[in-house]
Amino acid sequence: MSLIPNIPAFSIILLMLCGIVCLVLPARWARHLADCAIALACAMSAVLLVAFMRGQEVFTYSMGEIGAPFGNELRAGPLEAAVATLFSVVTLLSILGGRAHLRADIGKKKVNLYYISVLFLLCSMLALVYTNDLFTAYVFVEINTITACGIVMSKEDGYTLAASMRYFIMSLIGSGLFLIAVSILYALTGHLLMSNIQEELAALYAQGQYRAPLQVAIALMGVGLSLKSALWPFSSWLPDAHSSASASSSAMLSGLVLKSFIFLLVKVFYRVVGVDIIRSHAILDLLLVFGILGMIMGSVNALFERDLKRMLAYSSIGQIGYIFCGIGLGTIAGVAAGIVQVAVHACTKAMLFCAAGGLMDASGGSKKFKDLEGAGRRDTYAGVAFIVGTLSMIGIPFFGGFITKLSLVTASVEVGGWRSTLAILAIIVSTILTAIYYINVTAIIFRGEEKTPTRASEKLREEWKKQMRLDTEYEFAIVLFIILNLAIGLQSDRLMDVIRAGLAVFG
Repeated sequence: MSLIPNIPAFSIILLMLCGIVCLVLPARWARHLADCAIALACAMSAVLLVAFMRGQEVFTYSMGEIGAPFGNELRAGPLEAAVATLFSVVTLLSILGGRAHLRADIGKKKVNLYYISVLFLLCSMLALVYTNDLFTAYVFVEINTITACGIVMSKEDGYTLAASMRYFIMSLIGSGLFLIAVSILYALTGHLLMSNIQEELAALYAQGQYRAPLQVAIALMGVGLSLKSALWPFSSWLPDAHSSASASSSAMLSGLVLKSFIFLLVKVFYRVVGVDIIRSHAILDLLLVFGILGMIMGSVNALFERDLKRMLAYSSIGQIGYIFCGIGLGTIAGVAAGIVQVAVHACTKAMLFCAAGGLMDASGGSKKFKDLEGAGRRDTYAGVAFIVGTLSMIGIPFFGGFITKLSLVTASVEVGGWRSTLAILAIIVSTILTAIYYINVTAIIFRGEEKTPTRASEKLREEWKKQMRLDTEYEFAIVLFIILNLAIGLQSDRLMDVIRAGLAVFG
């Protein structure tokens, strides 16, 4: 019997069980168990991806003895395996890259709780990737929300707690809208499995029945998941939450959590509702317009920001706009461009947040631009990583961001009309703004002479260095992040092949 069909279930259950075990372990062993569990999830996801690339057929896996339509069901294909591998690898590197900050930011009594939250967070993201059941998706949406807020508020800081509560409230609104939409779809179809819902909706739509309730359900799901994905203008909670969290938490939140909801939205549109119904619905036009506005507004806000982590958070709003712009085009090429951006932004932004932590450590813990002068020379690893991230965000050839912009422009040209014009203009304007504020920060962290510190600042810096020393885990994670970003840029054709193969069998 092949073990390949069991990998999705094993990955989810492994992380869940390890999270439970971490509750009773000493803090040190909880950390080691979390690292091993995440690494094993990486390995299993990679094995599954290789199997699909070698001809493995798309499969479904029934959980428990009761099958469809009553039992829960997982579904895996090339795209799911690729996204699961991406999520697992970036989670592991984010934990390693921000370990020094975790030691400083999280009290000893909260260490176990933090790693439990990380394990359940990754578990929920993999479940959202693999599940073929709409209500199960809602359950893991809630688990994702609770654990994501948990890793933010784990930092013992009043400002962080306030940011976490805003994040939690906005996320719950999005979850509530999603649940209402699930209830409507269940009332219309009597099913919760995605494939069964699609069949029933296609029949109802062909007969002209219940179109108004279906439009309401689509709108609620679109708004709810857009809010949780920080699509502009539903993104006011993001800068505070992401900038106040510890480095590892910021990397996972910006790089992964937002993308898990976007991936679920794509599944809902193309596997639950169906391509034909979605393309005839105005929701795509709204997502396109808001995506374009997000590309511009996120970049404008980042341009005027003078706090490094808040600048990166606003940059994420702009980059999320690229994804929704691709989805809003309503074509397979557009969705493929959006998923490419998911991969590129996950790797690049997580690396930038980890690098930001290193730059802060080299500047007495400050996030302010005025205190970061020369930080890139004091911490070479962070400086090089920030340069690579800058080139990718701008879209320089041979870096990951280039293939995103190229594929998005190509998809826009294929669509034609006002959508093409608006999308291409927005890409140009956003790229120029992105280049301005990223190059400005890069110049700041590499310029300036070493200043003779006062006695007070000397004491602060020495104390900070003891607490936030550059350890092997940090250096290892930064180097792997850099390699991963360069690999995506240099092997973009292979990445596109995987995405196209996945989308071909996705619906």
